[in-house]
Amino acid sequence: MQKELTVGEVARRAGVAVSTLHFYERRGLIRSNRTVGNQRRYGRDVLRRIAVIRIAQEVGIPLAAIAAALDSLPDGRTPTRQDWAALSTAWRDDLDRRIRQLTDLRDGLTDCIGCGCMSIDRCPLRNPGDRLGEQGSGARRLAPRAG
Repeated sequence: MQKELTVGEVARRAGVAVSTLHFYERRGLIRSNRTVGNQRRYGRDVLRRIAVIRIAQEVGIPLAAIAAALDSLPDGRTPTRQDWAALSTAWRDDLDRRIRQLTDLRDGLTDCIGCGCMSIDRCPLRNPGDRLGEQGSGARRLAPRAG
């Protein structure tokens, strides 16, 4: 049986703060065992789990989705290449959708740079197609709501 790792060893090898490990554990992303003296000990599989968590976070996958994906893996087993392929494939559609949204936002923002929102009738972000103009002249977004 391989020696379990202390919290400091895991933090150092994974390149994260000890507080990050505690946070991941509270969120159910990783698990530890406790010694008789109530110290945390981690199996070596936790290092790859942390790598998966960090990569997924870097591309913007929410922690809840990461937790759900990791929950689909057998307990105590180091995630394999096949596991990563399955997890990353499941996230691909969401990432593609968000890339399209960000590209549209970036492209629409280019038209607004320098306008100071004085041309709200042409703003592709706040008023696409001047749909607010159909409601009449004057401020629409800032108008008080009728009670």
